[in-house]
Amino acid sequence: MGCCCAFECAALVVVTALCMAAACFVRKLGVFYQLLHKVESDSSRHGGELVAEVLRAHGVRFVFTLVGGHVSPVLTASEKLGMRVVDVRHEATAVFAADAVARLSGTVGVAVVTAGPGLTNTVTAVKNAQMAESPVLLMGGAAATLLKGRGALQDIDQLSLFKPLCKLCITVSTVREIVPAIRRALATAQSGTPGPVFVELPIDVLYPYHVVQKELAPKTAPKGLMGKIINWYLLNHLRNLFAGAWEPRDMSPLPIQRPMATPEQVQSCVELVSRAKKPVFLLGSQATLPPVPANQIRETLEHLGIPCFLGGMARGMLGRDSPIHIRQNRRDALKEADLVILLGTVCDFRLSYGRVLSRKSTIIAVNRDRSQLLKNSDMFWKPTVAVQGDPGSFLVSLSAGLKGYKCPEEWARDLKQGDEKKEKTNSEKAEEETDQHLNPLKVLHRLDDLLADDSLIVADGGDFVGSAAYILRPRGPLCWLDPGAFGTLGVGGGFALGAKLCRPDSEVWIIYGDGSLGFSMAEFDTFTRHKLPIIALVGNDACWSQIAREQVPMLGSNVACGLAFTDYHVVADGLGARGFLLGKEKESQIDEVIKAAQAESKQGRSSLINTLIGKTNFREGSISV
Repeated sequence: MGCCCAFECAALVVVTALCMAAACFVRKLGVFYQLLHKVESDSSRHGGELVAEVLRAHGVRFVFTLVGGHVSPVLTASEKLGMRVVDVRHEATAVFAADAVARLSGTVGVAVVTAGPGLTNTVTAVKNAQMAESPVLLMGGAAATLLKGRGALQDIDQLSLFKPLCKLCITVSTVREIVPAIRRALATAQSGTPGPVFVELPIDVLYPYHVVQKELAPKTAPKGLMGKIINWYLLNHLRNLFAGAWEPRDMSPLPIQRPMATPEQVQSCVELVSRAKKPVFLLGSQATLPPVPANQIRETLEHLGIPCFLGGMARGMLGRDSPIHIRQNRRDALKEADLVILLGTVCDFRLSYGRVLSRKSTIIAVNRDRSQLLKNSDMFWKPTVAVQGDPGSFLVSLSAGLKGYKCPEEWARDLKQGDEKKEKTNSEKAEEETDQHLNPLKVLHRLDDLLADDSLIVADGGDFVGSAAYILRPRGPLCWLDPGAFGTLGVGGGFALGAKLCRPDSEVWIIYGDGSLGFSMAEFDTFTRHKLPIIALVGNDACWSQIAREQVPMLGSNVACGLAFTDYHVVADGLGARGFLLGKEKESQIDEVIKAAQAESKQGRSSLINTLIGKTNFREGSISV
């Protein structure tokens, strides 16, 4: 009898538990179908719209892309919300263009590319943005969340590829994660030391519910217990994928964190500057970053009157003919200076790893990135004061503490006189005869005289561009774009594209070597299609001259250095631009051809001046590694 009661009790417990489980399942099933009904009612919406809404909320104006099915929803939604979608001929160009927008606008540049090879094609451009400290958001498509690692089209481990290159790498696994992921990425790109970030967007978080449902649903009704379990699993995955997708979310920008010098550090530097007799500033690209506008940096430098050497994006900071801008004889000036202030300038190969700095000089170094701030300080140089902070903000604070200060005029005057003497020598070299082709220095001097006051120069090349850096004078702040520390060839098309979009009324020039032109020649098609008139000047010496200058005398061979005097102007014509050929026989027409290209730009058409140039010894002794 007791045994029967025990069985009855046990049975009652089991039945009760089953009933409770069934009730719970029914409730969950009800919630599930309610959720599915809500999602189905919004079946025309898709994740690409959320991406576009976040971008618009952050003031993004341009989205650069090479189209792919994985990311089409982002592009169509961006266009619908008023952003300009600019499609290019190579994915690297999309990132280079985003990089240029970031540098010139003070915001984040955005590139969107498809999965697999679309993303791998961007690797060099992303690395260049990392080393140039440009805030770029790269968004890439990916295989559906359920298909990763199962052999889907263009499915690779993309996050592992970009983690060494980016400040942040995120994969989005549900639609509700899109907004917070992109907000976080945009803030991270601009905080601290700016740099690129990567957001991976699987295809099933971007497309509408009904499209994803159709792909997930089995073609025929499942049979057997295993079939029903698999079908339940797929439906549950679909539910989770879209759960909470369209709930209202904050899309506004997150706070941007920037390191700043302390008042004590600034005061210490104020005292050092006030005692200096021969101070110099070395400004790098970091000095042009927000929050301080470039024009305010310029006014501050002019107020202090301290001689300045400008590099990277800081070229042009002081305009064309500033009495405190010193372009030549930097090594000699650094040996003589008693105080050197590095504002975003790094002691890497560009400063001979710090060896050009005198051990007798007091050195103040300011940089957002600690590793760059102290680079090679354990070997060749030692900072007297090292400030991890924003260079532009530091400069403004320094100036505020130096009320009434003015740099000794004779020091700045002496450096400027040496500068002018060297410039005169360079001008004389421009008149020397070369072989059967034009003297490249003469062409560059003529261009410098004819550049418009609003012109912006993009530098993309080796030997010819190296000469241009000595001769061309950017007209103002943020009027010079070069790749930066990575020394990348191929930036020209993308940089010019981004620059022209940011400054549609300005004359945008690309200074190409004939080697570097090969990387982005096809983008003249992009310029034509998007009605963005760019002017290119190509120094065509049928050679990778920067390499040949060392390789031939040292190793006795010109192997792989030779090119041809290719008719690049004809190619430009074929891509919808206007091509000009400038050779020795047209030496008297240099000005005429440059002005004709400028006229084409004003009429809305791109142009390319294929300039056949000879060899000079102007940069003899410069190194390529």
